[in-house]
Amino acid sequence: MLEIDVALSRGDFTLEAHLCAPTPGVTALFGRSGCGKSTLVNVIAGLLPGARGRIALDGEPWLDSERGIAVPAERRRVGYVFQDARLFPHYTVRGNLLYGAPANTPRAFDDVVALLGLAELLGRRPRALSGGERQRVALGRALLAAPRLLLLDEPLASLDISRRGEVLPYLERLRDAFAIPMVFVSHQFDEVLRLGTHLAVMDAGRVVVQGDLASVSLAPALRSIVGHESVGAVVEGVVSGVDADALATVAIGAASRLRINAPGLVAGQRLRLQLLARDLILATEEPRGISVRNHLQGTVRAITHDAGAELVEVDIGGASLLARVTTEAARELHLAAGQPVWVLVKAVSAGAPLLT
Repeated sequence: MLEIDVALSRGDFTLEAHLCAPTPGVTALFGRSGCGKSTLVNVIAGLLPGARGRIALDGEPWLDSERGIAVPAERRRVGYVFQDARLFPHYTVRGNLLYGAPANTPRAFDDVVALLGLAELLGRRPRALSGGERQRVALGRALLAAPRLLLLDEPLASLDISRRGEVLPYLERLRDAFAIPMVFVSHQFDEVLRLGTHLAVMDAGRVVVQGDLASVSLAPALRSIVGHESVGAVVEGVVSGVDADALATVAIGAASRLRINAPGLVAGQRLRLQLLARDLILATEEPRGISVRNHLQGTVRAITHDAGAELVEVDIGGASLLARVTTEAARELHLAAGQPVWVLVKAVSAGAPLLT
């Protein structure tokens, strides 16, 4: 468990953050620019003096003000990857990877090079690398330092969309291949969806909501940050089959099945999807004679007035969805908690799969 309960004042800004996240896994810190994400990461790393409170990893305290404990940054065994790669320009890729690594790491070196696809880059210098390649080297260098915790402070922020798409799969491999707890900072929710296993939403120096992605995706605190057009429930499922047209059937919740158009999926594969509230349609009678293939039966759990409309939370048997309807439509349909409904989802609305 990563336990954080800290406070720090810097000028007009005050950090008062409480966080408790399971390890191993990826704890994603999400929020607007200036909300304190990077400040919190620097406090975890031990780089900002004056922090008060407690930080502990798997029961070992790094900071405990009451007990007079403040482990120096260099003894916390933290790997840190910044927005820019910060490679040594006079070293080759091999030299950068080995900088700070324990002397006896030949097997770890080969494993990291293979994981991050760096074999063809070992003899190059940083100036000959793309932005995505430099970040992969920075990740490798952090891994080879044998960290107990890996901190990733918006490592994709300086990359364009294509380079982000290049690096994201390597971050997924890193998450899945190493049992190293990670804290991943981002203000891009699509990155959080792909990588996070635990989500903490920050606002004005505080963690306002935290938990698994499915539960936090329903929280009003998240909606106020992403905006009403990006509000949607996060669901996880398992591919139960793929037909000849590359339409995959995904089992969600206890008995719901969702068809999505996502080539490359295979039966048994786990995935995560965000279904946007604006893309879902509600019906109070079972739909017939329409082209939409996805009809998920559920029960209205709650209705919340949101941004001039009604946000309807629907339980589909172990998973929850959010649908946005006009206030007039909600009134005409007599929507109320406990009412059975059908949720209509176009196959294209699910978008690309976000692999867990």
